[in-house]
Amino acid sequence: MREMHAAAAVAFHVLPIGSREAWGWRGRTLSRPVATASGEGWLRLVSAPADKAGGKLWEGPQEAERLMPPAVPRPRLRERRTWTEAEHGYLAELYDRVTTPTITTHEPVLRAAPDLDETWWERLSGALDAIAAVPSGRVAVRQEYLDRAMPEYLGIPVDTIVPAWTTAHGDLHWANLTSPTLTVLDWEGWGVAPAGYDAALLHAYSLLVPETAAQIRRRLDHILNTPAGRFAELVVITELLQTTTRGDNLDLEGALRARLSKIAGTHPSPGLGR
Repeated sequence: MREMHAAAAVAFHVLPIGSREAWGWRGRTLSRPVATASGEGWLRLVSAPADKAGGKLWEGPQEAERLMPPAVPRPRLRERRTWTEAEHGYLAELYDRVTTPTITTHEPVLRAAPDLDETWWERLSGALDAIAAVPSGRVAVRQEYLDRAMPEYLGIPVDTIVPAWTTAHGDLHWANLTSPTLTVLDWEGWGVAPAGYDAALLHAYSLLVPETAAQIRRRLDHILNTPAGRFAELVVITELLQTTTRGDNLDLEGALRARLSKIAGTHPSPGLGR
């Protein structure tokens, strides 16, 4: 990865700055700050087996650059290249550098309440509304998955038919959001999902900090406090409970099940069996 990242830097005519390395999930990505002719940038390298290089995840940032409106604060994509070396495919992307830190650094789960001002929350709400309005043929969550997974992982009678679809970022968690100025990072997986999906995911990743979870419910009430929003919560709980079977998010499981019980017991919605 380091060798290929260095090759990408040469191809883009940029120079790495310092020794900082930002590694992604299971070493699939490597990113570093770089100096460019027009100021500092951020060079991100993605790798995959050659036969799986390409498709939705690789095209996501490029499509976001083309389609997302200015109301969605994100790093601008300057240039991209793809190539294959032996058994691996690579995607190099050169972005404007975002110097504002992410709210969490190594994981999506929130463990301490962040200090977020009124402007930050207003920008987040506006960004989610703007993302939801973008027409897209990309798919972030599939109905076929919900038909299979929701009954299996929720363990309650459930109508799996999505009541409403909108466009979503698809991976809206605290390591993909910056503060004090909001920027939304990581546009690989965006696409159509159940309406309210992004707000529901951020809320689920906040359950270990009840103060922030309550703040999300208050700030994004127009999204979450609806039948579609409650269904989106069930979708997110399904996905995260599934991850616990692989050994991930284990400390979140109890809070997810408690939230599931509350939705099932006190908030009837189109997503719950009748």
